[in-house]
Parts: sequence; C-alpha cells; structure tokens
Amino acid sequence: MSEARPVRADAVRNRRKILKAAREQIGSQGSAAGMDDIAQAAGVAVGTLYRHFPTKADLVSAVIAEHVREIADDAESSLARARSGVQAVDEIGSFLKRAAGAIAHNHAVKVAAEALGVDDPAEHTDEARGAAAVAELIRLGQRAGDVRDGVTVADIYLLMATAPTDQPDAVRQRWLQLVLPGIATRT
Repeated sequence: MSEARPVRADAVRNRRKILKAAREQIGSQGSAAGMDDIAQAAGVAVGTLYRHFPTKADLVSAVIAEHVREIADDAESSLARARSGVQAVDEIGSFLKRAAGAIAHNHAVKVAAEALGVDDPAEHTDEARGAAAVAELIRLGQRAGDVRDGVTVADIYLLMATAPTDQPDAVRQRWLQLVLPGIATRT
C-alpha cells in the first residue's frame, strides 16, 4: 500500500494564487473569464491551472467552497466573540453585514456557477460548521433576551437570500437596518 505524498509548498502556493485570480477574474468578467486569463493573472502556466482544476466548473466550485469556508470561519469567530462577552445580537448583526458584503463581492462567481451548471459545490462540513455557529449565536442571544424567540438558522438563511447583494453598500446597510428589528427584541 503506497502512502500519499505530502503536497509540495509550491503547489499549495500555486493553488492559492489560482483561486485568488479566479475570484478576481470571474468577479470582474463573470463566466466569460477564460482559463488562460485566470492562469496569467495568477502568474502560473495554463498547465499548472489545469493540473489543479481540470475544468472551469471545478475551478468555480473550488472558489465557492472557499467562500463558504470563509463564511463559516466568520460565523465561528462571531460565536467566539459572543462567548467572550460581546452581545450575541450585536454579533448576529455584524455577521449579517459581513456575510452580505462577502456575498455581494462573490455575486459574479455565483452567476458563473449557475451558467456553468455547477450544482451545490459547497463543502457540506463547512456549511454545517457555519450553521452550528449561527445556531449557537441565536441561542445565546435568546438566553440574554436580545433575540426574538422562534428565530432560527433557516430565518438567517432566508434573510441572506433576500439581501440586496447586487446593490451598493449603502443599500445593504439600509437592508440591515430594516431586518434587524425582526431578529432583535430591542434595537
């Protein structure tokens, strides 16, 4: 039985550079961003890009999985701050603001994923991590009397689905001002 070889440091760096370039290129050009353009922006050979991501759908899927991982990390950071004394309701509001901004920034990637037929590319463990952190934030806020009884993770997802992610930051700020009273017992 052969053991898997460790991933070389240069391969890890190249993958990061490719994902960063893909986010930027797809963010600005949508699904029209070419693999050659992405490789050039990453400073790697096209063959290197294809070694990591055999198809454009694979690349877009990886970009979205990275996005989900970052949102889950953010949710866990919010939970850690709430556990250390920051009001959970404030952390929920801040999380919603940051998540809406991140989704707005990655809106073109989502559109590209839909155009390429990428179906549910997110890493389910990261999605579950994020949901668990948000659920605990909600429970902490409810125990403190700051979050309305009955608010659920599904409600937070519903709110995120209605966020005006294709609008400027000022519009997203107004959206947040309008939705927070539906979550918080006092604003």
